[in-house]
Amino acid sequence: MNDGTNPAAFNKEPTRRQAIVCVALGFGGLAVVSTMAGVKAEENISHTAESIHQEVVFQASRRRVYEALTDAGQFDRVVQISDARKTLMKPGSPPAQISLEVGGAFSIFGGIIVGRHIELVPDERIVQAWRPAYWKPGVYSIVKFELADSGSGTKLVLDHTGFPEGDGKSLLDGWNKNYWVPLAKYLA
Repeated sequence: MNDGTNPAAFNKEPTRRQAIVCVALGFGGLAVVSTMAGVKAEENISHTAESIHQEVVFQASRRRVYEALTDAGQFDRVVQISDARKTLMKPGSPPAQISLEVGGAFSIFGGIIVGRHIELVPDERIVQAWRPAYWKPGVYSIVKFELADSGSGTKLVLDHTGFPEGDGKSLLDGWNKNYWVPLAKYLA
């Protein structure tokens, strides 16, 4: 407040309050700088991460392919003719369990593969947080199935990313033996 009697109001030198605020801000700034100096994050981008990209054509409509991948009863028939049924699954393993909801869980191949649906766009796209049960707890990869018309059939484009280093070859074998070959037989 300036009533004309305060000589500091006309003085070009900072008031005591202004000086204290400046000093406090200065120390605060030093504290932030020194705190940030103690936090040294690695700023590396991995250029060696493995990923799988496959394009497979099925002689079936997009709807039929989508339903074979998302309907538990249909996918269980795919599992029955898969390599996993003969080599990995124990006798009496539970059938496929697949939620039809975004955020819903799935468990396939007798619980060998589990995860959650991130995105479901009927007849177009399925995105899943996907993991084999033998991975460390909390480790998930991302699997994306894109469906597109291809002549009288459907082109399925798979992109599988974010899996542990060194698992690429095994996963690639699994996609071929446990998904594409039995799915083609089922849809034929």
